[in-house]
Amino acid sequence: MDLSSPDRHSSEPSSKSDAALLDGLKAKQPAALGCLYDRYGSVVYGVALKVLHSQPEAEDLTQEIFLSLWQRPVDPAKQGHLLRYLIVMTRSRAIDKLRSRSRTLNLVQRWGQNVTAAPPAHTPIEQAVFHERSQQVRQALTQLNDRQRQAIELAYDAGLSQSEIAQKLHQPLGSVKSWTRQGLLKLKQLLQDSID
Repeated sequence: MDLSSPDRHSSEPSSKSDAALLDGLKAKQPAALGCLYDRYGSVVYGVALKVLHSQPEAEDLTQEIFLSLWQRPVDPAKQGHLLRYLIVMTRSRAIDKLRSRSRTLNLVQRWGQNVTAAPPAHTPIEQAVFHERSQQVRQALTQLNDRQRQAIELAYDAGLSQSEIAQKLHQPLGSVKSWTRQGLLKLKQLLQDSID
């Protein structure tokens, strides 16, 4: 079979059944993945966007879903339900991402409250713990890249929304959301490592 022929490459895979394309995935044929992406990518993206309310995260999740399909193809016997399978998997992973985002935000907010709240008259031990936590957060912030640190500091120290940060930095909103998300995930990991 000549895969370099434009007619064969563009028309034949798109006319194949899901089962045939899934067999192609098992044989590691990129054209099969491309056809499934063309067929179902917009549905997967739509489900991800509806749950996550974030274009960059929905795009990332769409890529993750099809990468997962490439790495672990679905059994062709289930091909009649491939679309349903993709929708359920996308929704499930999107909900997992929301939970993770919420946990990360809560962790950083708890740490932030402990660090930024002006301590009342505490015992020397409580003051030492407060100072140590403050140092840990400041140290963790220095390990972020400039964009991530700036986005997080503007959000938490200056109280700006992500839209306001994007305007202040003259950057796209999607970039600011991405920097904040990546920075929060890295902060979470750094702070958890310092607890362990």
